[in-house]
Amino acid sequence: MTYKSTVEEIRQRFDSEFACYTNLETGQVSAVDSVLALDLIAEAAAVTTANAKTLLDLGCGGGNASLKVLEKLPGLDVTLVDLSRVMLDQAVARVSSQTTGAVSATQSDMRHYDFGHERFDIVVASVTLHHLRTDDDWNGVFQHIHDALKPGGSFWIFDIVESPRLELQALHWRRYGEYLTSVGGDAYREELFARIIEEDTPRSVPYQLELLRKVGFKDIELLHKNSCYAAFGAMKLLT
Repeated sequence: MTYKSTVEEIRQRFDSEFACYTNLETGQVSAVDSVLALDLIAEAAAVTTANAKTLLDLGCGGGNASLKVLEKLPGLDVTLVDLSRVMLDQAVARVSSQTTGAVSATQSDMRHYDFGHERFDIVVASVTLHHLRTDDDWNGVFQHIHDALKPGGSFWIFDIVESPRLELQALHWRRYGEYLTSVGGDAYREELFARIIEEDTPRSVPYQLELLRKVGFKDIELLHKNSCYAAFGAMKLLT
């Protein structure tokens, strides 16, 4: 079995690399089409949840996803959750300057975060869910997110994804490698590939869309997919 990094090892890396997650102009360079995807998520949240008051940014990093949503829906109360205290401090400072709403932050592994019940109008998760390991982890977090949304709320994801077919996964992996080489060179590509193997356990788009349905979401939308990155989401029914 391939060794996977511990939560503490991942936290330490995030603490040391916070600058990679705080540039709105470039987005997260290691993620394909990150600027486009965050724009799409923000616009989707705005048009489907136009009267939103509360936002949860799960795995917030430096706060880029929250900032993009706030461009479309100013004045939201924002809850930031991340494994890294350094990331949270950056996100709180950046987000607080861009909203008149309340900003709160919790350092937590998302699997153990207390999501609560019907607290949020919007949940965003940008390049974070791939850290979930088992099917139970995925089921549990998706169910908590659904239950934490108010009726009519929406959940939007941008993340690395795998393909259920090995030949297609190889195709996407090759194209992703070409992208990484173009932005950082061969050494950067090999570093990122090694990190994905050590840290990540992505799931396919069909897996996650089916899981959204399983936990209770109904209106599901694929916004964008390029190589092994995708943006998609779902709405919770009004009751």
